[in-house]
This record gives sequence, C-alpha cells and structure tokens, in this order.
Amino acid sequence: MTTTDRRRFLQGAAALPAGFALASGASRAATPAGRADLVVTGATILTMSPAEPVAQALAVRGDRLLAVGRDEDCLAYADRGTRVIDGRGLTVTPGFIDAHSHPLLAQEAIGVNVNLRSIRDVQQALARKAAETPPGHWVRGVMYDDTKFVEERPLDRRDIDAAVADRPVIVRHRGGHTAVVNSKAFELAGVGPDTPDPFGGRYFRENGELTGKVAEHAMDVFFEVGTWPVMDRDTWRVSAAIATRDMAKQGITSTTDAYGSRDEFLAYRDAYDAGELSCRIAFMPGGNSEMFAALKEAGIASGFGDAMLSIGAVKYSADGSASERTMSMSTPYAGDPDNYGILTMTQEQIDEAVDDAVAHGFRVGIHANGDVAIDRVLKAYERVLADHDGPNPRHRIEHCSLVNDELLRRIKAAGVVPTPFYTYIYYHGEKWSAYGDEKMRSMFAHRSFLDHGIPVAPASDFTPGPYEPMMAIQSMVTRTDSRGRIWGPNQRVTVDEALRICTVHGAYASFEEDVKGSLEPGKLADFAMLGADPRRVDPLALIDVPVVRTVMGGRVTHEA
Repeated sequence: MTTTDRRRFLQGAAALPAGFALASGASRAATPAGRADLVVTGATILTMSPAEPVAQALAVRGDRLLAVGRDEDCLAYADRGTRVIDGRGLTVTPGFIDAHSHPLLAQEAIGVNVNLRSIRDVQQALARKAAETPPGHWVRGVMYDDTKFVEERPLDRRDIDAAVADRPVIVRHRGGHTAVVNSKAFELAGVGPDTPDPFGGRYFRENGELTGKVAEHAMDVFFEVGTWPVMDRDTWRVSAAIATRDMAKQGITSTTDAYGSRDEFLAYRDAYDAGELSCRIAFMPGGNSEMFAALKEAGIASGFGDAMLSIGAVKYSADGSASERTMSMSTPYAGDPDNYGILTMTQEQIDEAVDDAVAHGFRVGIHANGDVAIDRVLKAYERVLADHDGPNPRHRIEHCSLVNDELLRRIKAAGVVPTPFYTYIYYHGEKWSAYGDEKMRSMFAHRSFLDHGIPVAPASDFTPGPYEPMMAIQSMVTRTDSRGRIWGPNQRVTVDEALRICTVHGAYASFEEDVKGSLEPGKLADFAMLGADPRRVDPLALIDVPVVRTVMGGRVTHEA
C-alpha cells in the first residue's frame, strides 16, 4: 500500500486514530528504568507468572511494570514523588480481560432499556418512549430478556400493541439474535402470517398467527423500512467512555468488541483521543460492514494499531444464539423435537468469508454456538490451514458452546481459540432446561477445553451476558446458577484456572501475551485490586468479592 493510500484511509471514512502504529512493533514488553510513579506494597499479588506466582509488591513507571517482588525490592524505586498504596488485606491480579463483548450494542441513547421484571413495566416504558417519538419513527426497546418476567412468559406482539399501536416498535433481546415487534411493524414491513421465513431466519407463529417474535435474518426486513433513530458522533463517543468506565469498575482493563461498525470504531477512537477510554479495545470489524471493506481497501489488517486500540479478527456469524435458543444443533431442543436451531451461513458462504479474510491478512472469528455450526467453521479453517506454513494464526470460534470429543480434537489440532460464555451458567440458568442436563455437560465446556490443552478464552458476550469477572469466576468454578441449580458439574474448573482464563488466556486470544495477562517487569501495568483473595472465599460467594481499584497502564481507572 502506498503512503498516499494509507494517508487517505487514515483521514477518511474509517478515521483511525492519530499515531496508530503497527502493534507488532509497538507493544512488545520493554522494562522501563528510573524511579517509580506508583508502588503497591503489602498485598497478595497473584502474578500469573510461573517464575514468581505470588508476590508482595509491584512498582510502576509510566504504563509499564518496573518491578514485581518483595516490598523492599519495589520500594527501592520510590522517592518523594512516588504514590505508595498500602495493599495489606488486598489481593492483586492482572487486569481482567474480556475477549468477546459488545460494549456499544445496546445504544441506550436512542432506545429505552426494558431489562425489567414484568411485562407491565415494559409496556409502560415503551409507552413513555413512544410519547416522545415522532409519528412514523421506530420505537426501540433494548436489553429485553424473555425468561426473567414475573409472568413467566415472554413478551409478544399483543403486549406491545396494547402499549403502542400507532408507531412501529422493535424490542431487541439482549442476546442480539431475536426481537419482538408489534403489528404496526409487521404492517410496515409487509410481513403477514403467510410470509415465508427467509434463509437463516424465522417469523414465529402460534396457531397460524404471528407472535411478534422474529429471529436472525428475519429481523433484516424491519431495518429497511420506516425512520430509525440515529446517534450523532459525540453521543457515540460518550457511550464508549461510559461503557469502558463501567467495565473498569469491575476490574476489566481490556476487552474485544466482537462485531464493530464504523460508528463504533469512531466512538472508541474519539474517546481515546479525548483521554476517556478506560479499557483497551481489540476491535473486530463485522464481516459485512463498511468498516471491513475500508480496512481491506487500505491494506490494513489484524494487528494494526497500538496497545489501546487495535484491529483484531474479522467477525462473521454462522448460527443462532444459546441464550435465545436458536443455535444450530445435531439433536433437537428438549421438548421441541422439530427444532434444531438456525444456521445463518451456508458452508460455501463460510468458506468464501474465510478465504477472503485470510487473503487480506485477517484472522477470522466466526460465531458458532451449536455443534453443527462449529463443525462447518472448523471445516473452513482446516481447509485454509492445510496450505499455511507460518505461525498459528489463532483463528477463533466465537462462543463454541456445544462441543464433543471429536470437535475438541479438531479445535486443538487447528490451534483455534474458543471463546465460550463465562457468566452464562450463573446468569441465564433458567434457560438451560431447553437443552437438558445431558447437553449441559458439553456446553460452555471450560474443563474440557483445558483438559485438551486448548487456551480457552474469557468471554461475556455483553450485552447478552454480564461481564463481571467475579461472577464469571464463580460461574465457571461452581457451575451453579443464581437460583442454586447446578448445570454440567463435570465442567467445573478451579479458582486458579478461572483466574488464568480471565487473564493469561485473554491476552493469548488477541496475540498480546507478551505485553499483558500476567504481572511481570516490562509488561503493561494493568491490574485489579480485590477486597479478598478469590482462592480463600466460599466459591458461592465469589460474586461478592469487591473490586477496590483498577489500574490500566499505570493510570487508576476505578477507585472504590
């Protein structure tokens, strides 16, 4: 790519940040020298480094760790200008990493949050939003969860019609793969009871009538009609600042936006430029997005960027959702013998997407929940890797929810990184009866991945799942949901293993294990300070361990 072409790209639609440099040269660990800006003493420091697993103190200069060891060793770098934090009674871990999230997905600035506990409350919220929405414009509900109402049933078309009948309404599930719309929306889109389901989508019906629930590609038609609310650039920036600040409150110092648009990238870039970005972002452009097309045209690929904002793998989606019960499986859902889920890409489409991404220098991350979709994605990876003679590109399977021994063998052989949900057992427990106890022994299979030597990555998939790392650790360790029911106890991991997943493995998933994921001199000064040692508390109380302080690159991003 010529200098002119690169400059045009940097100044054009994709608008990468000033100073954006190739991460391969900019992010390698380099031990700083001189006095420390910050020293933490007297703590229990779980370094995740095999050379010194537990330390007492650490020293920071700039954005890097200067020393990790005993109090006296680290205090030797302090002078009168050094901030010294007394860590007695606290436990320090590397900054938590969430390898798959969607921090800006909800777009609450232009919708109404319906993460409520009764249908009546949802109706009232939609009615209030409709009252401030111009006629003919869409009313958006966000963060809907179909299994958490006191009525013990999901929202339907008639519920929304009773609240808002004169404007089109769409209520998006927090999982992102389904929605509920009202009669006005169906009318506007020209969808009726006899409208055939599109490939990779479904209009749900009962007794021949549309229920209002739509899934996967069946949602597409609604986005093509009517007047949709839009967010301006400044609102996007503020959203990115708030989202990453909230993550920092939970000890998260890095996350991956796992399907980003141009607007979302600009939001992170603008927050970064303004000094408002509180988490490092690995940005996965959506495979069908304007952003991905612009990156390819400019010759920019995975790994481009710096330690704060970089380009990750390109993201595609091959099947449905675990939490919304649409993922594609070889056996049917419990109690629903004709339902095997939904595939959203054909094998040919998956193959073409992988070929195109690899040809343009991209790693690939494909959403595949069910065993059928995972098999298809692996076939594409195995085919393209057959002619690959360089380092492992670490292609990813996003979610990789339902596995078996053969799939595990192939994942290991291909060097693929799986990113199963880490808070789902705890938070979404009421959904797992749709799969049954036997399937749950092979879902979100952190134990099986570890036993096969696979560096399973930490993933919340927020907004579909919460991102709190302490909830995640409890979920993986106990396999117990919020109501006390146990799902797949054979997949339990230890606290130490869960901590390693949330740190070291998170760094590996984005090719950054040389600069973060463990606390070692020369690495980025990213760490969380906890109010208790996770190894010493009741596993069923891990969720209650407080995050006292979060530090990213030597900068305090959260202080309780």
